[in-house]
This record gives sequence, structure tokens and C-alpha cells, in this order.
Amino acid sequence: MFLAKSIAQKARALAIDELCFMDNNETKLNIYGKMAKHVAFLLCPELKFTLTTDAVEAVKDCKYVITTIRVGEDNMRCKDERIALDLGVLGQETTGAAGLSFAMRSVPALAQYCELIKKYSKPDVKVFNFTNPAGVVSQTLRDMGYDFTFGICDAPSGMLRSFAMLYGKTQNDISGEIYGLNHLSYFKSITLCGKEIMNELIENDEAYKETDMRYFDKQLLRDRGSILNEYLYYFYYREKAVENILKAPQTRGEQIAEINKNMTEELSKMDIDNDFDACLEVFNKWYGMRESNYMASETGVKRTNPWRFDIYSEDEGGYAGVALKYIENAQSGKTGTMIMCIPNEGAIEGLEDSDVVEITCDVDAESCVPHKMGKVDEQNLELIRRVKIYERLSSKAIREKNKKAAIEALTLHPLVNSYSLACKLTERKNL
Repeated sequence: MFLAKSIAQKARALAIDELCFMDNNETKLNIYGKMAKHVAFLLCPELKFTLTTDAVEAVKDCKYVITTIRVGEDNMRCKDERIALDLGVLGQETTGAAGLSFAMRSVPALAQYCELIKKYSKPDVKVFNFTNPAGVVSQTLRDMGYDFTFGICDAPSGMLRSFAMLYGKTQNDISGEIYGLNHLSYFKSITLCGKEIMNELIENDEAYKETDMRYFDKQLLRDRGSILNEYLYYFYYREKAVENILKAPQTRGEQIAEINKNMTEELSKMDIDNDFDACLEVFNKWYGMRESNYMASETGVKRTNPWRFDIYSEDEGGYAGVALKYIENAQSGKTGTMIMCIPNEGAIEGLEDSDVVEITCDVDAESCVPHKMGKVDEQNLELIRRVKIYERLSSKAIREKNKKAAIEALTLHPLVNSYSLACKLTERKNL
């Protein structure tokens, strides 16, 4: 529904005339797809909206494709987490041991879709990938030659939006210079209405209550001279994260699996076409639980702001907003600035040109150019380089089905950091 809302609100402005949702799970397509279609109709009745389980039908003559898949669904996520945790290793699906396992399932499926897209979509098609772990997945797809793919994530833009709200401004008033990798990135600069505010934010006690800076100690941000992507919590507070998860009754994956199961069961007994408002209340109830518990097991901190899906409120973007901003920039004839996962091309000194990085870039109809960051903080770069080597080796392991590369990748990863554990993980995960 989030994606449908985002696209429907901007469909007229961006000349989007057709939207197709595809899912190979017909049960979920007939529940959540129908709800999304209803939302789109309320916002833009003239938008042609179709639902299908046929991938060819979904991508035929498309100019833009957004991919977010979960091979093995929630059960495999739970299994990945527990295998890692049983060895005292963090089971976070976007990086490290569980992330590599997830990527090994995701990339082959995405590659099949990319082949269909090459064959059936527009020649200049662009694919925006939101499938986790976005860093490894984006790197591997690029290494496989799918240079029409771009990694997208809403974490950086979501943080910027929360900072703008803290000052009573809108997301159009704020911008940031960010560098690093997906879920491992650092803000080098943040400007609000043209004024640099990053150091001010680091000292702002309210920011540690109202935004995802809540996961970090102020002294850490002072030391790093940056505002950190929320997922860096797992690297700078590794033992706390593992301890908190082991104490919790459920992992994050288990929480989501239970919520999704209960929500789907309840909605499957309802009439979406004729009683949408009641269905939306059910969705709000269960998804609100999911949002309030975001990173709560790992950090011990719960979000306090109430959550509700409002069809008619101004779209906050999310990952769909990142894709739509790219489309807007490409169609405007002007150059716009945004944050994406693209090849480094010399933007961050110390990384290879072909390394996919998460970075502020300039986008127009012809290109996507990363901002030159030059030399960056030595300690920040050291962590980025270490995880980038893990991503390169993970790409090799996936493309070549190379177990040795998988072991080397996990051995180097800061959340594993052990050859013996890497060997055990690859055996238990059957990599």
C-alpha cells in the first residue's frame, strides 16, 4: 500500500499511466495487492492498475521496475537469525552471516527477473532494487553485468526527514552529504534551509529522543564527527545487540513472521472489495505493532510516536519515494540530488571504482554521478573498507558458488571476525 500511495500521488505529475504489482504468492497478492489497488484508485482513478502472478506480464514494456523479494519468506529469515545467534553471532539480515545467507537466495532469483526485464521491458529500463541485503545484492547484480540496476534504501532519507521535522521544517528543506555502504554510511554534512546543522544536531538532546539518533551515545557521534546510519548500531554496540536479542522472547524476524501471519489470517476472512475501511483498520493494528517494535529487541529502545497509514496525507516517500525522485529528476531535464547505491567511480578515496557505495549523487536523464568525497575520516573508512571487502567476496561466492570465498567473506566481517565461526556458519547454513 505504501508503494501504491507513493506512485498514485505522483502519477499525474510524472506521467505514470500504468502500474502493475506482481507476486508469486497468489494469496498475499489477492489481499495486499487488492488493498494497494484500492488505495491507488482513491488517489488517482485514471491510473491503470493490474495484479498478476506472471513475471513477464509484470515487466512487459516497463520503463521502471522496483524489486523487493524474500526468497523463502519469513521462515527462512527466522532460521538465518537463529543459526547465527546459536553461535553467538548477530543474525541481522542486512549484513554479516544472515545477510550473506539471504543474498545467496535473493540474487539468483533477481538475476532471473533481470533477464526477463532485459528481454521484455523498454530498452532504457531502470531497475530499483530494495531487496536486502541491498549492499551485497547491488554489488553482485552489477558484477553480473546488470548495470541498469540501482540499490535504493529509505534509511538515509528517513533520517533527514526526521531531522527536518525536529526543526519544524519539511523534507524539501533539508539535504545531506553521505558516504559509505548500504546500512553502513556516515553523514559528512547536513544542511537545513542552506545552513549547516550537523554539529548542532550532534549536540541536540532532543534529537536523541525524537529521531533514530536515539540508538547512539552523543560521545560516539562527536568522536566520529558524523551522524551515523541507524544500522551502524550493530557495529558499534555489537555485544549489546546480541545480548538484547538473546534476552528477548523473539528475534526481529520472529516478531515480523508472527505479525504477518496473524494479519494475513485476519484479512483473508474479510471482504477487501466491499469493506476496505475495516480491512485498513486491521492493517493499521498489525503494522503499527511492527513499526513500534522496530529495532526494539536489539537496542532495548522502542519508538514512541504512534503509527497509522493515512491514505491522503502527503507522501513521506520511503523506498518508493527514492525511486520516484529518480524518475522526477530524469524527466525534469535538470540535475537533482539524491542518495543511492551506485558504483564509486573515485568518489571515496580508498575504494575501487567498481565498488557499489551508498552516496549522495547528482541524477539527470543521462547519468547518476556520485559526489566526490575525497579523503574521509580514517576510522570510518577502515570500517567501510572492511565491509566492502566482505561484499566483494560475497559477490564472488554467490556468482561462482564458491564456498572458500564465503568463508573468507564472513571471516573478515566485523560481526563475525573469526575463521572458525565462518566455517561453522557456512556448514550450518549449507552455503
